[in-house]
Amino acid sequence: MKEERPEEEKKSISFVEQMVENDLAEGKNAGRIQTRFPPEPNGYLHIGHAKAICMDFGVAEKYNGVCNLRFDDTNPSKENTEYVENILNDIKWLGFKWGNVYYASDYFEKLWDFAVWMIKNGHAYVDEQTAEQIAEQKGTPTTPGVASPYRDRPIEENLELFYKMNTPEAVEGSMVLRAKIDMANANMHFRDPIIYRIIQIPHHRTGTKWHAYPMYDFAHGQSDYFEGVTHSICTLEFVPHRPLYDLFIDYLKEMRGETENIHDFRPRQIEFNRLNLTYTVMSKRKLHTLVDEHLVAGWDDPRMPTLCGMRRRGYSPESVRNFIKSIGYTKFDALNDMALLEAAVRDDLNKKATRVSAVLNPVKLVITNYPDGQTEEMEAINNPEDENAGTHTITFSKHLWIERDDFMEDAPKKFFRMTPGKEVRLKNAYIVKCTGCTKDADGNITEIQAEYDPLSKSGLEGANRKVKGTLHWVSADHCRKAQVRIYDRLFNVENPSADERDFRELLNPDSLRTIDCCYVEQYAAERKPGEYLQFQRIGYFMADPDTTDEQLVFNKTVGLKDTWAKQNK
Repeated sequence: MKEERPEEEKKSISFVEQMVENDLAEGKNAGRIQTRFPPEPNGYLHIGHAKAICMDFGVAEKYNGVCNLRFDDTNPSKENTEYVENILNDIKWLGFKWGNVYYASDYFEKLWDFAVWMIKNGHAYVDEQTAEQIAEQKGTPTTPGVASPYRDRPIEENLELFYKMNTPEAVEGSMVLRAKIDMANANMHFRDPIIYRIIQIPHHRTGTKWHAYPMYDFAHGQSDYFEGVTHSICTLEFVPHRPLYDLFIDYLKEMRGETENIHDFRPRQIEFNRLNLTYTVMSKRKLHTLVDEHLVAGWDDPRMPTLCGMRRRGYSPESVRNFIKSIGYTKFDALNDMALLEAAVRDDLNKKATRVSAVLNPVKLVITNYPDGQTEEMEAINNPEDENAGTHTITFSKHLWIERDDFMEDAPKKFFRMTPGKEVRLKNAYIVKCTGCTKDADGNITEIQAEYDPLSKSGLEGANRKVKGTLHWVSADHCRKAQVRIYDRLFNVENPSADERDFRELLNPDSLRTIDCCYVEQYAAERKPGEYLQFQRIGYFMADPDTTDEQLVFNKTVGLKDTWAKQNK
């Protein structure tokens, strides 16, 4: 007996989950749940794919089913094993496990046999018109299409030509196989859709065995059927494809002599809204262009919406999943604010990032009354949000680096950082009072002087007298120089996909700013890519794979607060 869930939990489930539960209650598919995630291996996954992954795998997990991974490799001109490997890595990074790995190419023999059956039963024909002629004859949603002159050619001739399509001599574009359905149907997808075309490029798995390949609409539903998928969950653009999906399965069941009743297996297609983000694009074609024309540094450029780019930038998989959960699944497309994703990242990293000290715009601070050559190891808490995170030590000395913006010679009344005659605390160390500064011939401040109170060391009894400002710092003789990469929105307009201009013209020229003279404490220098860091008072960062023993490189993941909204009011 199915366990009843609390009323609040019922309200929180998505409409997709509700449809799955209804199917379970009606006993469809013998209570079995099987989903699939079917990426085409022609690019890297982006956060839009992550929304589909969370649904496909999430439904299987929630209802004790299985989610398989199936690569839709029906177009060898665009696919390769590099994309396959990265898709596998991205799914694992998000925290999901698949039941089996399949390929549409696993079913090429079955799909070919099915196409032959359709020809023999008058459901398909070979068309030798050009792509332009076929498109012209399709008609419009309000006017019927025109039948191809090859629509009624004899079955034997169709079979002979179809076999010819799958030979090395076949010329790409010279012939296609079309399903014979209804050229007057209001659904344009029913107007004799192309189901096979010639591609004379070796396949990444089958080599040169095939020369004719099935189209997506012909391969997708049948692959679901062959695998036993119960719920084919996809995005809204496939709503008009659903009747064709069901029709091909009807034909397949007819070919197999299967009768239909409520307990018979039949995949059910369910559609939800796509994930769109402000100031970026999700079109794989446009992402390919950005990479191929070197407008970004690659698929894993931290400005890209790809999962590998987000991983490199320092996003956590939990933050991505939490963001997707927060925006939900509906039947209406929407444009989601990038700030919502960044808020999810900020919230998650606050719980797990190790706090370290780094100075991005340094100026020298000399503690004039601190003994020459003396150092101390100060205890620093790794994460105040996690009592199990432990501590590390940071070296204190006479010569320090602090942020240039933390000093002002002639400060306003509410400036609570360093200024002559005022006290501030150096985090995890002492209270110091600024005594002056040194300038160069152009009036630029080159050094700040201060005196420390030896009795004010953090942690000592009675040392915690109140001061209004606390500054971070690193020891000039015990830190490491680093490069820091600061990222901004990739595009200058909120919705570049809706803009009629060439999307290349909309790129933000300031989307990457590099700071070459930064300093980080030694503990931060030892952190590796994949370890989440908070540069105190600055933001969240992660070491970049470009880091070497000689050159440290850190990517800024996100700031401590959302400054973008304020800048763009």
